[in-house]
Amino acid sequence: MIVVVGAGLTGAATAWRLAQGGHEVTLVEAYGIGHRNGSSHGSSRIYRRAYADPFYVELTGRASEGWRELEEDCGAALLRTTGGLDLGAGRDPEGLAARMGAAGVPHELLTAPAAAERWPQIRFDGPALFHPEAGVVDADATVAACARRAAELGARVVTGVRMTGIEVQGDAKAVLRTDDGGELHAQAVVIAAGAWLPELGLPVALPPLRVTQQQVFHFRQRDERASWPILVSKDHMQVFGLPSGSDGGPAPAMKVAEHDNGAPTTARTRTGVPDPASRRRVSGFVRDRLPGLDPEPVAEASCLYTTTPDEDFVLDRRGPLVIASPCSGHGAKFAPLIGAMAADLATGRAAAHPRFALPG
Repeated sequence: MIVVVGAGLTGAATAWRLAQGGHEVTLVEAYGIGHRNGSSHGSSRIYRRAYADPFYVELTGRASEGWRELEEDCGAALLRTTGGLDLGAGRDPEGLAARMGAAGVPHELLTAPAAAERWPQIRFDGPALFHPEAGVVDADATVAACARRAAELGARVVTGVRMTGIEVQGDAKAVLRTDDGGELHAQAVVIAAGAWLPELGLPVALPPLRVTQQQVFHFRQRDERASWPILVSKDHMQVFGLPSGSDGGPAPAMKVAEHDNGAPTTARTRTGVPDPASRRRVSGFVRDRLPGLDPEPVAEASCLYTTTPDEDFVLDRRGPLVIASPCSGHGAKFAPLIGAMAADLATGRAAAHPRFALPG
C-alpha cells in the first residue's frame, strides 16, 4: 500500500495518479477535502507558459497534457484558457519572447500602443508579451475532482485524521501513526503537506523552507463584458492578476496580488488577516495600471507560500518517504504533472530530477 499525506492539489493529484495505475492507496487529510488551511483553496490559480527558465517552459507543456487528461478522466472542466500577458521591465518581455520562440510556444511581442488597443482596460508603458495558452485553473474543483476520481478507482480517502508520527523501517516500509490511534503500514508514504511540511518533524533533511502568509484582493470590472487575460507585471513590485472565478463575488472581478512581500509565519500560527499595507499597494497598482477595475477591493483572502531558496520544487525520495512540495508560489499549474512524478517516485518507476532533489 502507498499512503499519501495531504489532500491539497499535489496530494489529491498523486492519489488520483496512483489509483489510476491500479495501486492500493490511502489518502489521509487532517481537515476536509477543499479546506482553507493550506495553499490549495480557491477557484482561481494562474496557468501560464511564460518562464525565463527553459526547464519550466518545458514542464508547462507537459502539465498542459496532464490537465487535459485529468479533465477527460474526471469529466470536469478545470483549466480555462484566457491568454496571458507579461509586462514591466522586470519581467523582460523581449527575453521571455525569445525563450518562448526557442520552445515553440505560440506568442506575440506587442508594443505598448498595440497592446493598449487590444486591452484598453490595462495601461501599458512598454512592450508586452502575450501568449494564448495561458489561463485559469479552478483549484477547489481540481482537488475535489482528483479525490473523487481516486475514490472511484479504489483509493481510500480518510479525512479529519492527522499524522502524528512516522517510523521508517528500511527502504520500502514505513508505519504512519495518526491521532485517532491508528497505524498505516505502507511500502511508500508521499508527504504532500504544503506549508505544514516544516512542522512534521520528518526523519529527512529538508532544504530551508520559508512559509509566508500572502494576501489576494478582488476588484470588480467596470465593464462586465470585458475579456481579461491573466497578467504578470514586474517593475518596482511584482504583481499578478487573473479572473476571480467564484471567489470575487457574483459580478465579474479580477484577483490581484503581490507575489512577494508576504509575512513570515507557520501553517499553525497564521492569522488569516490580510495585510493593510499590501492592500494599499495592490489598490494603488490597480488604480495606476488597471483602469478597467474599480480600485476598491470587494473581497480579500489569505493563503500560504512555502518558498525554497532557489524557488525550485522539492520532489524526491528517501527510503520509503517521498517529499512532494511544489513550492514557491508557482506550483499549482503543474498539479497533474507533479502528481504523476510523485506517483512514479513512490512506485519506483523513476528517480528524482536533480533540480528537485533533497539535500545530501
